[in-house]
Amino acid sequence: MVHAEHVRFSYHADKNVLRDVCLKEETGHCIALLGNNGVGKSTFLKCFNRILKPDSGTVLVENLNISKASRKEIALTLAYVEQHTSAGRLTVYDTVLLGRKPHMKMTPSEEDYAIVDNAIERLHLTGLKLRYTDELSGGELQKVMLARALAQQPKVLLLDEPTASLDIYNQHEVMKIASGIASEDNMTVMVVIHDLNLALKYCDRFLLMHEGKAFDYGDISVITSENIKAVYGVNTVITEMEGNKIVIVK
Repeated sequence: MVHAEHVRFSYHADKNVLRDVCLKEETGHCIALLGNNGVGKSTFLKCFNRILKPDSGTVLVENLNISKASRKEIALTLAYVEQHTSAGRLTVYDTVLLGRKPHMKMTPSEEDYAIVDNAIERLHLTGLKLRYTDELSGGELQKVMLARALAQQPKVLLLDEPTASLDIYNQHEVMKIASGIASEDNMTVMVVIHDLNLALKYCDRFLLMHEGKAFDYGDISVITSENIKAVYGVNTVITEMEGNKIVIVK
């Protein structure tokens, strides 16, 4: 279970980014964080991982209070994939192996190698594992970062705009993988995402944020034209096509 209670955060004393955000959800769901630019979505995600320390409020993952946890406890509990990933002169295999660092004592064990192999296979990266990450396309690199996070074996996976700058094929591929991780591994996946239709296709919980607060939260029923107008300021029609809910801007 993830539980954020009355989370507040400000970068400057005179400007609150998060005013009072609450969220409570059981494991096994893919949660989309939705709202306009600057509303605090990425900030809220970083407060979960204590990259940013909330000014007040509590973040709990199962029984772990993130504000009181050690960095190792956090690394064993949450994995974070940032929005802009830098490629380095490491192979795909060694990059994914870095995800095992919180679990290692001195050197990687046979279990560590097996977990890395499994993560690489699940992300369809087997043919690339000896390639250097700075030789990869944007979509390939994003899948490597997901594999590294998966190898970390967290309880919660935090993804900050994982589809940004990707082509349509890789947008769907990355979100399909994220959704599959939530359901197959009984993991909580939280995704900052701007494309409402991608979110509707692959996520099953939705946090609508507005003016630094949680405007609404729940299943697909919270995605209404009225809520979208209030949060985004645009008029939309919501329809269905081949079993999928679709948002069309008027």
